[in-house]
Amino acid sequence: MTPPQGEAARAFKALHQAPHGFIMPNAWDAGSALILAAAGFQAIGTTSAGIAFSLGKQDYRVSDPRLAVTRDEMFSRARQIVDAVALPVNGDLEAGYGDSPQHVADCVLQAVEIGLAGCNIEDKPALEERLHDPMLAAERIAAARQALEAQGADLVLNARTDAWLVRGADPLAASIQRANLYLEAGADCVFIPGVIEPETVRILVREVAGPINLVLGLGNSQGNAGDLMAAGVQRISVGGALARSALGFLRRSAELLRDTGSVAFTEGEISGPDLNAIFAKTRVQG
Repeated sequence: MTPPQGEAARAFKALHQAPHGFIMPNAWDAGSALILAAAGFQAIGTTSAGIAFSLGKQDYRVSDPRLAVTRDEMFSRARQIVDAVALPVNGDLEAGYGDSPQHVADCVLQAVEIGLAGCNIEDKPALEERLHDPMLAAERIAAARQALEAQGADLVLNARTDAWLVRGADPLAASIQRANLYLEAGADCVFIPGVIEPETVRILVREVAGPINLVLGLGNSQGNAGDLMAAGVQRISVGGALARSALGFLRRSAELLRDTGSVAFTEGEISGPDLNAIFAKTRVQG
């Protein structure tokens, strides 16, 4: 059974306060979420990229607004994932579906309503190649925290800065400044995608005054979650890496079938009976 939202949020927050870090893989639908839950992880996240690709839409650098995932589409898929698993689920809610602090406040309250235990909020405006002004970005996090407190709600706020992805003169200094501003504003954790280099990671752990989330699999196969946690990183996610890898396998398999007629790609499949057993066990006993 899916735990009540408040219980899930408290369990999720405890992972961020534990002596050792944790790995949080990212699902894009109920089936992928159930497979990850059966693998024994303590929490899972959604992936905006994986959800977008599963809908035949674009993610992040969207070329046409009509190809962007809507707020309703994202929340609908997140609710399906929450309902599928008996684990805390973190929602990738992009930039909060609006620029103003009130937009973000409304977004996090909807996250609570559908049962999410936590959520990411980016500081890059949707469809734009820039970052919000640091003070506005912090005000957006503060508004989210105030809205949660006014409702007496628990939710792990993961404030994301894209200073390494929208590169300025000094992304390290910008990341540290923004991360600490967001923590002061009420974030529980800060997410800094684009960083896995060991020396930079050590600087971030030393200079950022709260739990850090880093992502592996962002365009390469470098890095190791155990090494990052040993360096003091609290939370490791993989964003859309699993979804992109699954789609890569699908394309390779389709090309093999087209060119040779072979179905050798089935050698590593999970059988239908095994999937039925995993899904039944996870849903009924979870």
